[in-house]
Amino acid sequence: PYDGTSAPAPTPQLFSFNNPRGACETCNGFGAVLEYDEALIVPYPERTLREGAIAPWTMPRYENKRRALAEFAKRERISLDTPWRDLPESAREKLLRSRQRGFVGIVPFLEGLEEKRYKQYIRVFLRQYQTANECRVCHGTKLKPEALNVRVAGRHIAEVSALPVDQLLAWLEQVKLSDFERQVAEHILIEARDRVQFLCDVGLNYLSMDRAARTLSGGEAQRIGLANSLGSHLVDTLYVLDEPSIGLHSRDMDRLLRLLQRLRAGGNTVLVVEHDVDAIRAADYMVELGPASGEQGGDLVFAGPISRIAESPLTGQYITGRRSIPVPEHRRRLGPRWLTLTGAREHNLKDVDIRIPLGTVTAVTGVSGSGKSTLVHDVLYRALEHRIHGEHSAKMHLGEKVGSYRELTGTEGIENVVLIDQEPIGRSPRSNPVTYVKAFDEIRRIFADAPLARQRGYGAGTFSFNVKGGRCERCEGAGYLEVEMVFMADVFVPCDDCGGKRFRADVLDVRVNGKNIHDVLELTVDQAIRFFPREEKLGQALWQLQQVGLGYLRLGQPATTLSGGEAQRLKVARELALATKKSGKKLYIMDEPTTGLHLEDIRKLATVFDRLVDAGHTLVLIEHNLDVIKLADWVIDLGPEAGIRGGEVVAMGRPEEIAQVEASHTGHWLRTVLPEPPATKTRRRDVDREARAG
Repeated sequence: PYDGTSAPAPTPQLFSFNNPRGACETCNGFGAVLEYDEALIVPYPERTLREGAIAPWTMPRYENKRRALAEFAKRERISLDTPWRDLPESAREKLLRSRQRGFVGIVPFLEGLEEKRYKQYIRVFLRQYQTANECRVCHGTKLKPEALNVRVAGRHIAEVSALPVDQLLAWLEQVKLSDFERQVAEHILIEARDRVQFLCDVGLNYLSMDRAARTLSGGEAQRIGLANSLGSHLVDTLYVLDEPSIGLHSRDMDRLLRLLQRLRAGGNTVLVVEHDVDAIRAADYMVELGPASGEQGGDLVFAGPISRIAESPLTGQYITGRRSIPVPEHRRRLGPRWLTLTGAREHNLKDVDIRIPLGTVTAVTGVSGSGKSTLVHDVLYRALEHRIHGEHSAKMHLGEKVGSYRELTGTEGIENVVLIDQEPIGRSPRSNPVTYVKAFDEIRRIFADAPLARQRGYGAGTFSFNVKGGRCERCEGAGYLEVEMVFMADVFVPCDDCGGKRFRADVLDVRVNGKNIHDVLELTVDQAIRFFPREEKLGQALWQLQQVGLGYLRLGQPATTLSGGEAQRLKVARELALATKKSGKKLYIMDEPTTGLHLEDIRKLATVFDRLVDAGHTLVLIEHNLDVIKLADWVIDLGPEAGIRGGEVVAMGRPEEIAQVEASHTGHWLRTVLPEPPATKTRRRDVDREARAG
């Protein structure tokens, strides 16, 4: 009925939360507002006020606040030695929000600091205690009520955007419209169906349209770009894809290859940088660079059609089967110690129960989006952190989740849990491989022991570019100067004083075996091992880098130039160095450690895994690579599909046992890389014999 309310004319801008005409005025189109969260202010409710339950006031600069808190608690008869969670609700509320003479609760205290938000350290400090809560006006839809009042087939745009891609496609195909509406929307519906179908074709049927772009993996973002390219119907176009197989299960990779073939059939050229065997086999032409990595690479070692791939010196040997990663003849014994997690719940996980044998390699598998990272990162890793250290490292104010579970047992055999991910090892160019694995300390000691260094009174600190003493003070040891360009990106130019060598000229006079400290930092790991043949401690640290396939890196290569896969292997190398010391039994969690690796590098990495396990540690790998999965001692396969149709354990067991589970997509593809069981071979020979007799 007409009630006098005016409605704006429907335009595309009205349905966009990036446009002021459509964005919710309360949250400005973000769908959430930042509010102070008691769970972040008091992250460990088992602590007492005396033990620092109120986290912001544990900072050294808030000694006066701690005194005021103690006086207020005494005046209000609030115990300083009772755990926060056991305090009466009224007492907790006073401590949080009270405004009295001589005492201001923690929430109004934080709110009072907001007038100083122009200072970066204040913004960072406050953000630690805020969480993004759903906007109470738009309820997370990000849009104005006027936009949500417009409905198609009974649904507004936010409800349609929340559907998984496969359900959205079904809705678009079945949406009921009047004849006039269908005539108006005919071309729009065709375009929408095609684009949504492309998302299904690249294996992203589990995503929803309202998914935040920052939550997508690199592989998912790349496939969305690919689907967008398909939707544009371009011809005579060169498509360049950098490892599209990253994060893809073999089932999803099969879909992707069919998609690339459609691009080729449309008259386009597709150039793929790839290590995946199936992707290489599907190509028409292969170009191989080598013969090794770094300085020993960069040469064209093969170029030709796939029919001539046997001529390839390395990749071709793996494709033709002349070289392979063999399945171990005898797998490790399982047990007697097991880590058991029951009732895991977060995102799409449905009360999942898993068992992990300690002292082995466990692979967590499943199609993309089945819940692997959620199970391992958000539940298992956080649970072990809290059990072992009494706290977790999740940045909950930045949206990092801590999943819930019912019970965790078997942690007695683990002294630490280590997450080895692909996050950069350092945000500054000052960080490099040799400092990360603690080898630079030895190099500086060697130079400090040189005759000229002793004569001039130089110590090990003189040969550090991070502290005053021997570094070039003009560039402060960076080797370059940053030139601010105001409206353009800043430019880095070599330092005029040191010429990019980081050190003073007199420090560079000190030489060991004919090289100064700058020359040594320019050596690759392989060269440095040969250059310091008698330095056992240094050689041991560098050898670990060589073992994980990083022998081509320069010692002083800035950490900012390393890929995610290189950073992850660098972390593995450091853990290998620590594993030689008595550092306790650890559980290592690695997320797709084979990313960006050739099969030859995977073979080397597998021996590294064996060394860690032989040292008594446990490895849990999130992995899609079949050559790694077949080497695992235990496999946990999630699925059966992605999104809401995943989040369940499809199978657990040895790789051979997983291969026999018909409902497992991983099992189906594992059968292609595992040796055929003797019984199956016998049955096939009997069938062949009967066929010949017939």
